[in-house]
Amino acid sequence: MSEQVSSDRTTVPETSSGPRAAEGNGHPGITLALIATAYLMVGLDATVVNIALPKMQNDLGFSDVSLSWVVNAYTLAFGGLLLLGGRAGDIFGRRRVLIVGTTLFTVASLLGGFANSPGLLLAARIGQGVGAAMLSPSTLALIATNFEEGKPRNRALAVYSATAGAGSSVGLILGGVLTDWVSWRAVMFVNVPLGLAVILLAPRFIREPERHPARIDIIGTVTGTAGTVALVYAFIRVPSDGWSDGGTLSLFAVAVLLLVAFVIVETRVEQPNMPLRLFASRNRSGAYLNILLLTATMLALFFFLSQFVQEVLHLNPAKAGLAFLPMTVAMFATVSQVPKLLPRFGGKRLMMVGAGLMTITMVWLTQVDVDSTYLTAVFGPLLVFGIGMGLSFMPLNVTILTGVARADSGSASGVLQTLMQLGGALGLAILVTVFGTSAKDAARHPIGATAQDKAEYAFTQGLQSAFAVGVVFVALALVVSIFVFRPPTAPSKTG
Repeated sequence: MSEQVSSDRTTVPETSSGPRAAEGNGHPGITLALIATAYLMVGLDATVVNIALPKMQNDLGFSDVSLSWVVNAYTLAFGGLLLLGGRAGDIFGRRRVLIVGTTLFTVASLLGGFANSPGLLLAARIGQGVGAAMLSPSTLALIATNFEEGKPRNRALAVYSATAGAGSSVGLILGGVLTDWVSWRAVMFVNVPLGLAVILLAPRFIREPERHPARIDIIGTVTGTAGTVALVYAFIRVPSDGWSDGGTLSLFAVAVLLLVAFVIVETRVEQPNMPLRLFASRNRSGAYLNILLLTATMLALFFFLSQFVQEVLHLNPAKAGLAFLPMTVAMFATVSQVPKLLPRFGGKRLMMVGAGLMTITMVWLTQVDVDSTYLTAVFGPLLVFGIGMGLSFMPLNVTILTGVARADSGSASGVLQTLMQLGGALGLAILVTVFGTSAKDAARHPIGATAQDKAEYAFTQGLQSAFAVGVVFVALALVVSIFVFRPPTAPSKTG
């Protein structure tokens, strides 16, 4: 391994590739708020439309099949273009790409709010996904270049990590409240004032880091983007078409061929879109793997619990969204303390405890049934899961940034964001399949006096099986935390 800088390090050290992080501009709080706001929009849009889908269907006339593309169109465009977006920031300037991406995202959100047909709304969702793929990788890279190593950067990473982890749950809360109290269109319009603030203030308060002479790797861009899109689309098809569907299997085969070609290209070109040296660090590779596993669990948990609180607990959209508030509060409270805990206990221990708490949560959720209450099936598990996320995500982000050459920071962030998207798609594909199989088996042996009772029984049996597989994901993350991460050695000067 060319580098063994650990997650136990409490700062992101400078490398020989450039000067220290940009000196503060006198308004670090505003700088951090703008970066976090840009990233919050991306997290919100991953889930904010979920609870609004029935209202969108009624108003615009979506079919049952086409309705899923309100979510899928965003996921496909976002996940497929992230690697390109990360490299574009390295080449053209991260602040510039952040502003361009935010502008596209904001305009698409505005158009989506005014959509009067399914086609226009889907086009707006694709535009949001493209904008998100441009702005998202630059956010983490700008943290590294606008905040000095040590306490300033760690505090910034704490806020960023809280935003990254809580954005999806905040999206569920906002989606429920806005849909129930205002309109589904409000879930699109909510991005507009946030985006305008970033567009107008970023040139003044976010410092543009130095740019490096480089060019886009065309062949790598085509193979990497096409391969990632094919892989994400294959995972999207699995819940509806199954793992044995010919079209799905063909997509997986195409994705594998393209991604293998992408890796081969990246080993041979002088300026790759995804420098493979990023994976030379054992600790960074472990952090990337845990990002994949934890995101797969987190998004699947949101997906199933948001249905449980409406289908079994019979909460309206506003209450269903607010049901996720305990996790959001617990995560923010925990992350605020992580910069103090990190120097004392080290990132490895925090990630072990965090993964352990999330494992406990998923085991707890395997006990859900038709008689479960909000306190036992939602409030308690979400509280524990929020603490676990709070302890995990900031050390993971620190580990990923540690030792990365400044010219590669956008690519490093792009890989992180891509793995989060793939993790979410993979988790849903596997757990929805397990859920569907178990629910169908339970429906053959129904328990309950009424049709609703029988449906709820089948639903909760499916949940138990899905959450049991979720236990495997977080348990693997715990194993990685224990056995992969190594204690710190001398600081490295390589990526």
